[in-house]
This record gives sequence, C-alpha cells and structure tokens, in this order.
Amino acid sequence: MIRAAVALAFLYLILIQPNHPAAMTWGALAMFPLELPVVLAAVVLAGAGRLGQVLRAAVLAVLMAIALLKLADLGTFIAFNRGFNLLVDTHLLPAAWVLLQGSIGPGLAGAAALGAVLAVGLVAVALWWALGVWARVSLPPLGRAVAWVLLLATGAVAVAEIGQARRAWALPPAMVQTIPGAAFTARVGLERVAQFRETRADIAAFRAAARSDDMAAQGPFFGLLDGRDMILVYVESYGRSSFDNPLYRPTHTGTLRRIGQELGARGLAMRSGWATAPMVGGQSWLAHGSVASGLWLDTQARYRALLVSQRRTLFHFAQEAGLRTVAIKPAHIFPWPEGAFFGFDAIYNAPDLGYAGEPFNWVTMPDQFTLHALDRLELGQAPRPPILAQVALVSSHAPWVPIPEVVDWDKIGDGTIFNQWALSGDPPDVVWRDHDRVRDQFRLAVDYSLQAVGAWAARHADNPPLIIMLGDHEPARFVSGVEGFDVPVHVIGPPDLVARFAALGWAEGMIPDPQTPALRMDRVRNMLLQQLTAP
Repeated sequence: MIRAAVALAFLYLILIQPNHPAAMTWGALAMFPLELPVVLAAVVLAGAGRLGQVLRAAVLAVLMAIALLKLADLGTFIAFNRGFNLLVDTHLLPAAWVLLQGSIGPGLAGAAALGAVLAVGLVAVALWWALGVWARVSLPPLGRAVAWVLLLATGAVAVAEIGQARRAWALPPAMVQTIPGAAFTARVGLERVAQFRETRADIAAFRAAARSDDMAAQGPFFGLLDGRDMILVYVESYGRSSFDNPLYRPTHTGTLRRIGQELGARGLAMRSGWATAPMVGGQSWLAHGSVASGLWLDTQARYRALLVSQRRTLFHFAQEAGLRTVAIKPAHIFPWPEGAFFGFDAIYNAPDLGYAGEPFNWVTMPDQFTLHALDRLELGQAPRPPILAQVALVSSHAPWVPIPEVVDWDKIGDGTIFNQWALSGDPPDVVWRDHDRVRDQFRLAVDYSLQAVGAWAARHADNPPLIIMLGDHEPARFVSGVEGFDVPVHVIGPPDLVARFAALGWAEGMIPDPQTPALRMDRVRNMLLQQLTAP
C-alpha cells in the first residue's frame, strides 16, 4: 500500500506539472488531474504481462514528451512570453547553450546540462516504476469490471472537459461545475498537435504574402536623402518599459533629455514615436527581419520561409537607389550566411570589427566600439557612395554585466581600453541570484547604450546622417515589468529629413508621446520608403 501510494503521488505530480510561471504556486497541487484514474485503470487492466509492458512504455513516452514540452513552455514563457513551438523553436536550444556558456562559463554550463539530462533520466525511471507498481495490482473479476467502468466513465469526463476547455463544445454550466478537475496534460498534448497543423498552414499563407508586395513595382526610393547616409541602429532590449516602469524611467528619460539638448544645440532635429515588435525577450532577428522585409515575423518558421522567398527588402531598394548597404553584427561570432538574402553589400560580424579587448561575458564588445568600427570601416572611407547601414548593438543584451563607460572616441583604438570594465564587478551567476540586481543592471546597460548612440550622433553633427534608432524588443517580462510589445523609435538628423516624420504624429525631441499609436514593425519598411522619397 505504501508503494502504491508513493507511485500514485508521483503520477499525480507529473500530471499536474504547470507549463507557465504564473501557475507555479502551491495552489497547483489542488488541481485534480482527470487523466489519473484513466491511466491507473488502464495499466491495472493491462496487467504486468507483455500487453501491460507495451502500454506502460507508450504511457511513459507520452507523459515524458509532454512533461518536456511543459518545461520548454516554462522557459519560453519566462524568456519570450509565449509557449514553445516544437516545429519552429528547436533552434533555441543551441542558442540557449551559447548564452549559458557566456553567462556562467563552460564548466558550470556543462554541469548544468549534465544535471538536466540526469534529472530527466531519473524522472523516466521513476515513472516506469510507478506505472509498474499499479500494473502489478491483481483484481478479482468484480474488481476488473469496476475498473472498466471507471476507465470508461473517467475517460468520458476527461474528454468532455478537454472539449469544453478548447471550445469544441459548450457543456451546461451545471455539468461544468461538477467536473472535479482538469485534463491539463492531455490538453497540452492535443494543443501541440493542433499547433503543428496551424503552423504549417500559417507558413503557406505567409509564402503567399511574401510574393505580394505593393512596393515592388514602385521606385526609385530614397531620393530625399540626396547623397546623405542613413543608419538604422537597434538598441538591444530597449522597450516601452524605459518610459513606463518607474525603476527605469528617471534614468533613461533623463539621459534622453540630455542627448536631445546636446544634439539640438548642434543643429540636429529629433522626433520620437513607437513601433510594435513581434516578440519579447529575444530572437532579435525577427524584429530586424520584420523591418527589413515589411512582413510580420513572429515565429522562426516565418523567418525561414522569408529566407527562401523572392521578397525585396529595404536594403534591396537602397541598392537600386545607389546606396551601399552594410550590416554591423557584433553579436555574430560565426559567419551569417542568411545575411546574403537581405541585400547587404558588406556584412561585418564580430571577428571583422577588430575588437581586441576582453568580452563582456556573452556580449562580444561594447556598443561604443561597434559604432567606432562603423566609422573606421565604412563612414570614414573616401571617396564612397552614401550608405544605408543596419547596426545591431549588444551591450544591453542579457546578462547585463559588466557595463562599460563611454570613453573619448580618439582613445578607443583596438578596444583594450574597455578591459578595465570587462573584468570588473560580480559575474552573472552571482548577480542573477537576485532579480532586483538583475533589473538594476538592465537599467544601467540600456542607459549605457543610449549614451553611446547619443555621443556618436553628436560626433557626426557637422555632417549628420539620418539616424533611425529603435529598440528591437522588450526584455523578459520579469525584467521589463510591462505587458506590451512596443519599442521606442527616435529619428535623429538633418532638420529637413526629420521633418518628414511629423506626418506620423511623432513628437519632437527624444521622448515619445505615450498616446501616439505604435506602428507595427512590418509597416516600418514601407513607411521609410515613403517618407524618404519625393511624392
């Protein structure tokens, strides 16, 4: 009886395992899993023979697969505020491994991975044992008849609850109130099957949308640039939380006001608005791709479909207008073959930028060095054509430690000047034990990135490019403290070009009006083409 009770308790815990951080409460223990009596009755009736072993193996495989999917959901809800999509999110596993190594070191990362594998193995062994305990229960004929009734009755209740929860049908309110629990685990499994089919259908619709482009037959564009450069700067993890969260608002808005005053005194104009990102927490390339392509890239499947399409991006149109197109990618430590799709004449990954200093954990180099490298490699060359550059900054990427300071541009050199900060302060594995410290480091990291871009814009004030500075996405929800997907957009540059964005209702200066409607990122490409082209 003790063995049976322990086995029952283990099965209970497996079936009530949550898949969302909000459900990780003691109250979750009170939810009765409707699948439990179905599983118990089935394994008891199958017995301990060959049929029973086959059934146990099948139940084990299904329950372990759903348990791992729940864990994956938990991780992606924390990081990206969405569930895990088995069809398109497997690429997150190697990305998470690289981030983990950069944050806590290869040794601890390897130990954590080994511990996770061992934990999964132990759970599988324990689950096989628990099912076996109940499979060896011997019942008399009357008991077996009762087990069959229990199997059919509880199975019907579970099916009814699943259909009600998935809105396949509507049960009478009185019947809903009598259902003693929820078939949550079975529902997660069914939702994954439906998600697989829906994702495939979504990709088919996306491919059709990629072939339809209102701008393809128009142009040439960018005539109003009149030989001037345009620099598209993404500030990592910079979102509306910098304006709405009181933990960050005084620091970030204070820095933006100082930047605005300095740039205004140098003769530059500024306007600010909002854009809506397709995700939060990570996968910045989805935001970059949405802006470049004019298509909504909220999943990796859509991004992959874009890469095999004939869609023309912002950078293709710039090439046709005589601009040189450049990508500055300090986060890429390996080659970026996907970059060939977007229409870049030159791609500078981390090894190409010339940084000889120490890395800042996962972050390869400070943002100020990245902008300095753009000057050295492209903007400082003469003679040259006008440039459209996409710069993806990384200093405000998690884990947000350590944080450098802005230095004299003429002293940057090969970047070793930043070593004094790269090797300072507590490592991520210490900082991340305290969520308040994480949030404070995030505040400082974003502020550094804003200062770096502001200082760089001031440095070019005598011959200013048009700078489109925007966030790529919000950080994870526990850091941002806000629920939206909006990011700020700042237009900085010559007054005649910045004035073109007044038609969008964007506010003058570096502080966007909170009431201004946000422009979805897939609308930004066409907006830029239209605002920078004569009617």
